[in-house]
Amino acid sequence: MRIADFIDESTEYDKKEKLEERKPRSWLKSVSAFANGIGGALIFGVSDDETLVGLAHAKEVSKKISEAIKSRMDPVPQAVMENHSEDGKDFIILRVPGGQETPYYYVGDGNRIAYVRVGNESIPADATALKRLVLRGSHISYDSLPSRYSFEKLAFTKLRSVYRVQAGNELTDSDFVSFELLDESGNLTNAGALLADDSPIRHSRLFCTRWYGLDKASGVMDALDDKEYSGSLISLLQNGEEFVKNNSKKRWKKTGSGRVEMPEYPEQAVHEALVNALIHRDYMEIGSEVHIDIFDDRLEIYSPGGMFDGTIVQDQDTDHIASKRRNPVIADIFSRMHFMERRGSGFKKIKADYRHAVNYRPEVEPKFVSTSTSFFVTLYNLNYGIDIKKVALEPEKVALGADKVAFERHLSTLKMSAPTKEKTLTLFDNYGYERAFSRADVLNMFALAPSSAGKFLTRLKTLGLIKAVGGQGNGKYKFSNFQSD
Repeated sequence: MRIADFIDESTEYDKKEKLEERKPRSWLKSVSAFANGIGGALIFGVSDDETLVGLAHAKEVSKKISEAIKSRMDPVPQAVMENHSEDGKDFIILRVPGGQETPYYYVGDGNRIAYVRVGNESIPADATALKRLVLRGSHISYDSLPSRYSFEKLAFTKLRSVYRVQAGNELTDSDFVSFELLDESGNLTNAGALLADDSPIRHSRLFCTRWYGLDKASGVMDALDDKEYSGSLISLLQNGEEFVKNNSKKRWKKTGSGRVEMPEYPEQAVHEALVNALIHRDYMEIGSEVHIDIFDDRLEIYSPGGMFDGTIVQDQDTDHIASKRRNPVIADIFSRMHFMERRGSGFKKIKADYRHAVNYRPEVEPKFVSTSTSFFVTLYNLNYGIDIKKVALEPEKVALGADKVAFERHLSTLKMSAPTKEKTLTLFDNYGYERAFSRADVLNMFALAPSSAGKFLTRLKTLGLIKAVGGQGNGKYKFSNFQSD
């Protein structure tokens, strides 16, 4: 690989024309920042304007680089040096992976400084960034830390009632300890404090605005609706979903067999985006809240804190992003209430919800953007700027849309727990009446144990929702079409 190709492909890199022996901080700050972040590379022999000048005595320079890292860094980060020759010139590429023992400090000149990357610069970590690095290096999350709030002085009515409905059993005081919402001394963890009815963590709030027009610029009027919510994370989720529902419209189009509903925003996509914003936000970022901004053509959700691993989401394939959770305790309790999956497939599910919409087209594909300190999700209004009468409906989507409406109505007449109903609807979304599925498909879809998948299918058979089918292998099922059976 040539240096120019390396620079083009690298999102995190720095360059030095030569080794500045008397000013080691000038380049070791980049080593510190790379080790404290997602890693990167420092190239010696390249000028600021990216001219390839090369190095004299590259082997001797590489020894001095190694010695400086050992004597001036604490702890000493991993680093791999590569001697590179190009066009008769010698270069050194110093690769520094993201470290596990953060913070990595530069030590020298009477200083002890940890650096972080902001854009293409390495800058000293501020107090909040340093706390994050200390927690990461200690393998401790913010939400698992003990708070100064007593369990006995706060109420959890909302959490207990929703848990009863969603999980199908009571949330006991011992569960608070088991789920790391409470420590043995009776103090709440930060996760527990965030889930209290009147959460004392005041920057855990949700600001919602329905703006007039396409932006926030002043016009005839600034906002059509404006709400500020505080309290339990469960309340914030429910209030946010209700605000979106109250400030969006659902249209419909007649078909030969009835009608197809055409909402502005898929309900499940809004749910997934808001859950991600509340669970994965950086709660160490004081003075910033989760925001929902609705415009005529789109809905934007902002949350403080970029990707937990420091990567940039728009540079990645959002169908295949590994689950890395900034707040694992909160994520676990939300998973137990079936508000999210442990596998971390939120991005993929949001896009799938859009693609299943009858009036989906490529220009309304959801958009995900992150910086080092912020995360944005843009959900586009499926009905904006189109004539519903002229929308060409795909036969499969029309059939599935009409079937789903009728199927949901049928489910509402049956005695089922909320989690079972949610799984049943998800399964129906994927298979409808025509496609067959097996216990293995259910197991993989919901990350269930084999015994749990078997119990789920047995429940559906008992309710008459599915039936075994022959000719497609052993253990295959289809949904029973109660409208034609």
